[in-house]
Amino acid sequence: MNRSLVLGFALGSLATAAVFPRGLPDTPALGAQEPPATRVYENTLTPIANPRPLLADYPQYVEPVVAARRFEAPRLVDDPDGDLDVRAWRWSYNARGIVEVPNRLRAKDTAVIMVHPWAVDDSWGWKTPEPNGVVDFCTPEKNALAGRHTKEVIDPFLTRLRDRVAFVMYSLPGPADPVRTKVYRSFAKTPTPAERAAGEKELRAALAAYRYTGDPLPAKLTLRTDRPAIDYFNQFPGLDAGPRYNGDGFWKLPIPVSTAVTVYPSDVVIYDAEGYAPLRDFLRRNGVRHVLLTGYATDMCFCRTTAGYENLSRDFDVFLVGDATLATFPANDTPRFATNAHVSFASLNQFITQVSWVVPAGARR
Repeated sequence: MNRSLVLGFALGSLATAAVFPRGLPDTPALGAQEPPATRVYENTLTPIANPRPLLADYPQYVEPVVAARRFEAPRLVDDPDGDLDVRAWRWSYNARGIVEVPNRLRAKDTAVIMVHPWAVDDSWGWKTPEPNGVVDFCTPEKNALAGRHTKEVIDPFLTRLRDRVAFVMYSLPGPADPVRTKVYRSFAKTPTPAERAAGEKELRAALAAYRYTGDPLPAKLTLRTDRPAIDYFNQFPGLDAGPRYNGDGFWKLPIPVSTAVTVYPSDVVIYDAEGYAPLRDFLRRNGVRHVLLTGYATDMCFCRTTAGYENLSRDFDVFLVGDATLATFPANDTPRFATNAHVSFASLNQFITQVSWVVPAGARR
């Protein structure tokens, strides 16, 4: 299934998460291991005077977060030999304000994951079907904006951290198919340079062979006279990413990583159809305890797909990089306000950081 089936062919990143198995918290065998060590955390909230807006570095993409009441809390994550400072914040209605929390992470125990960097409308050749097809952020113009955001914000962030962290990873729809596993490293395989070259040719050929056309908009609708609005939306919905407008087989194509991302041979691709448990187990086997989460779309795939925060935050310390994500933005020509709203809502139960807040230990003033 493709991610257009979630939330009634939901906008933007059109998540497939609803049909994917999700791992459950592990229950260790009785007596198998000692309980983890604990500590007492002093939840002292100190008011911050004259705080500056949050997420204000890229206002063309994300509307800054402004709140009158802000508090500083003690350091929460404090790894021995921690070498990466990640300041973060969350909203609490009970505290009646934003709580900012410093953290010090061990970079080699940290993975940076980018959710759904789809290669749509770029040089790979997978493109929005015409005349009325829908994919990713739903129009070619909005896909181009997301591509600029990837290139200007996310790719430099990945590049800066790649040599420090355990993994840079990308999640993509579908299974670990024979073509893409030649192009990208997966949980089970690291392809050779020769395999990568052969796989790229196969991938480009598969994408080039598709027709990328669908039906035009309906010219006439048959409506009941007493309840026309119901029939109108049933026959002409706001978003239909199915075969009518995208063509048969569109969502079965092997989707590559966007060319706006600089992919390294060491980077790892996560395949949504494999489910959450293999991702969780891969990270655990490699000693990962923390995740910096980037990617698209804040209101859909970023939260609900295999590598979304609803899964990851059950097993790892997760920090959403609030200016390295974009929400879908229907009826608007900018994602600024939609992204602000969805990041702010996530902050009820997730930590939010930003690109400029993830720095080598001691570098933040």
